[in-house]
Amino acid sequence: MTTVVLDATLRSKLNGLAEQVELCDESGETLGYCVPVAEYTRLLYASIKIPFSEEEIASRMAEKGGRSLAEILADLEKQ
Repeated sequence: MTTVVLDATLRSKLNGLAEQVELCDESGETLGYCVPVAEYTRLLYASIKIPFSEEEIASRMAEKGGRSLAEILADLEKQ
């Protein structure tokens, strides 16, 4: 991702970026959209599909067994 640093003039045109802003060129052609960080994060997480139901997750969390992190690390060090 490219980072663009805004000067005070351009930043003031964004009105604090409290809502989505459409970015256009001189002819009015839309170049893209700029969204506040909170909205970007919300949209990003909204697009993620969890492949497990709530019941499956609860069932797996309730299962006993497995290995401790120390045991896993010890096995990895042996390799």
